[in-house]
Amino acid sequence: MRVLLVEDDLDLQQQLKIQLETAKYSVDLADDGEIGLFQGQEYNYDAAIIDLGLPKVDGKTLIKSLRSQGISFPILVLTARDRWQDKVDGLDAGADDYLTKPFHQEELLARLNALIRRSVGQSSPVISNGPFVLDTASMLVKVDDSEVSLSSYEYKVFEYLMLHQGQVKSKTELTEHIYDQDFDLDSNVIEVFIRRLRKKLDPQGQYQFIETLRGQGYKLRQFPSD
Repeated sequence: MRVLLVEDDLDLQQQLKIQLETAKYSVDLADDGEIGLFQGQEYNYDAAIIDLGLPKVDGKTLIKSLRSQGISFPILVLTARDRWQDKVDGLDAGADDYLTKPFHQEELLARLNALIRRSVGQSSPVISNGPFVLDTASMLVKVDDSEVSLSSYEYKVFEYLMLHQGQVKSKTELTEHIYDQDFDLDSNVIEVFIRRLRKKLDPQGQYQFIETLRGQGYKLRQFPSD
């Protein structure tokens, strides 16, 4: 999952970046609202974390601008302000949730995880699809009740496909959602990760769970629910 973090407190920004990357998010940074607006318009994010008290363009104006352009990724607001009206203003501008500083970073991760899940219609952190189970909170993957170890980027690809079961996802879209903005989109790493996922999660090929659609991308098979 790729996240935009707009925070002008550089110490906090770096702390959150490390925490998010540890939780297997790819993170793009902005330290003022002007840069945040450009990035939000330019790139396809799974979610954004936006501080309200930003220089150049404040967080409320930034959120309103994104929403007015039809940009709908979930937004979590950060604010150091105590007044309830500031929280209401952030939500009224188009944010989906808020946290007041100081906060526990574990709570931020839990709220962010929930926002992303809900944006694709998943209410539970545990996503099941036939023999495959992915726990987005603990980042565990199981096949037929047996845990399977995935690398960070293998997990990111599988998580994205599990959140979009039955949908065709191009190599470019997958790359954009698991890497930050500096990555070479022409790389063939997605093909490598898909091959590794097939080998690790379905070594006998009995489930045929990732379909390759020539010229279009990849689709995770959606198994009938029990």
